[in-house]
Amino acid sequence: MQSLEHSFKAMGGPCRFRLEVPVGFEAQAALEAAEQEVRRLEAKYSRYLDDSLTSCINDAAGTGEAVAIDTETAALLNYADTAWRESDGLFDLTSGVLRRAWDFRSGTPPAAEAVAELLPLVGWDKVRWDKTSVSLPVAGMELDFGGCVKEYAADSAAMALRRAGVQVALVDLAGDLAAVGVPTGKQGWPVGIRRPEQSGGALAYLLLPEGALASSGDYERCIEVEGERYGHILHPATGWPVRGLVAVSVLAPQCLVAGSSATIAMLKPVDEALTWLEQLGLPWMAVDASLNVHGTVAPS
Repeated sequence: MQSLEHSFKAMGGPCRFRLEVPVGFEAQAALEAAEQEVRRLEAKYSRYLDDSLTSCINDAAGTGEAVAIDTETAALLNYADTAWRESDGLFDLTSGVLRRAWDFRSGTPPAAEAVAELLPLVGWDKVRWDKTSVSLPVAGMELDFGGCVKEYAADSAAMALRRAGVQVALVDLAGDLAAVGVPTGKQGWPVGIRRPEQSGGALAYLLLPEGALASSGDYERCIEVEGERYGHILHPATGWPVRGLVAVSVLAPQCLVAGSSATIAMLKPVDEALTWLEQLGLPWMAVDASLNVHGTVAPS
């Protein structure tokens, strides 16, 4: 057996594939297929690309035009709808429009009026969609697949590697992980969960068996003004940063499930989030604002 690594940049961050394959295995074709799957999904769903499906949907907002979608997009919208319902509206693909008011590079929070003006554009229940088309009824509304497409891409890349005959691999898309099998002689892939404070290093190390790990946190982008900290995770009902957990990691069979679960927990008040995670039935770890660690994954 031989171990191989392949790195590239996509979806706004570093991506890496780690493979364990027999000597002589045509690994290059498998790696190219998996990378192409990530790039295909980025081209299709990125809101930064003018010719993406997401941009086409958003450009048609308020025109009455329904944009045609394929079965893949319909399945993603169906998943988003389920997550929205199960989270009581917290997981909302229309809330990305709030970024227009928030510039976390500026060092200052927006005026309350600027946030309030955007709230009528938020609300998954406003979106009209079925298996063949989607439309946004209000001019200025947007869909933003950023809350799920990277995790979905990790799952899709892992599936591409499986189709190519790879039996042992780890897909890492900027910290969203999807594992195929486990390395020879080990019980899982050794991975670290990042500390939420800026001291660097890992809060915990664990062995990831076949499955996925996704994390959500407000430590990467924030504003601090006179001791008041504003994280980048915004509540869809208020438009303002949540005052809940500072980091959540969830393990699940699919990265899409792990990622949406972590995001929903971040959007809930601390006590509600911890109760919800306990009832989820999946391994998890969470850190509160006092840097206390909770969950079924023990820190090490």
